[in-house]
Amino acid sequence: MAAIVGGSALVSAAEPGTATPASGSERERALAAFDRIREQQADAWYREDSAAFAATFTSDADVVTFNGDHLRTRDGIEEGMRFYFEHYIDHTRLRTVDEHVRFAGPDLAIIVRTGCQLEPPNTECREDSLSRNTNVLVKRHGRWLQQSFQNTRVVELPNPA
Repeated sequence: MAAIVGGSALVSAAEPGTATPASGSERERALAAFDRIREQQADAWYREDSAAFAATFTSDADVVTFNGDHLRTRDGIEEGMRFYFEHYIDHTRLRTVDEHVRFAGPDLAIIVRTGCQLEPPNTECREDSLSRNTNVLVKRHGRWLQQSFQNTRVVELPNPA
């Protein structure tokens, strides 16, 4: 079960004993799969390859972009990302600053990740480029893919007067 509280997603785990993959090696394989998905997505982003980017998602996935657009299905994600790459996203690299992985079941994981876009040759994030995203990954037919992705710009609130 998930709830949004004050802009944060709270996820309650599955029944006791089912919250994580059954063994340490299964967990390690899952984490390695998550790394591969992140790397595939980052590579596709750098190459501005909307089809390769969308291939990291399930066929019925959802993406909510930083500006609130809702891209539905893998085909819709591909079409939307093609538009963004052609009109709004310059030749940039993605950099992960930190991430928190939580298993909500043996075939369900939630990753909250902070990252940025780097404009080559820069290697450090600009403060105004930080985003925080929530990734929901599911394991279907032995393969992990992203089911849902929601991206939010990190913006500091002004001091209340």
